[in-house]
Amino acid sequence: MIAVSTLTLEEIQEDRMVMSVARALAVANEAALAEGIVPADSLVTISEEPAGEEAGWRIHYGPRDYIRRRGGDLIILVDELGREVRQIIWG
Repeated sequence: MIAVSTLTLEEIQEDRMVMSVARALAVANEAALAEGIVPADSLVTISEEPAGEEAGWRIHYGPRDYIRRRGGDLIILVDELGREVRQIIWG
């Protein structure tokens, strides 16, 4: 069994990746709402975009009931620092 430590808010805030993902998700959630998608009603996945000039986060909003369902997904690309939306893609 893996031991899980309890992190303080200060320790979490010191982790650059955690804060970058948190900011990116907050920015993407705002953009998703503006596009008519309710983040709380979506299956949300986050993946890191490749390094380089275009590094950032890919936030995917899909239906929770996705079996035998196509289309309607929303992908929001957010910059590496999690500060601005770079692109919005409907799928």
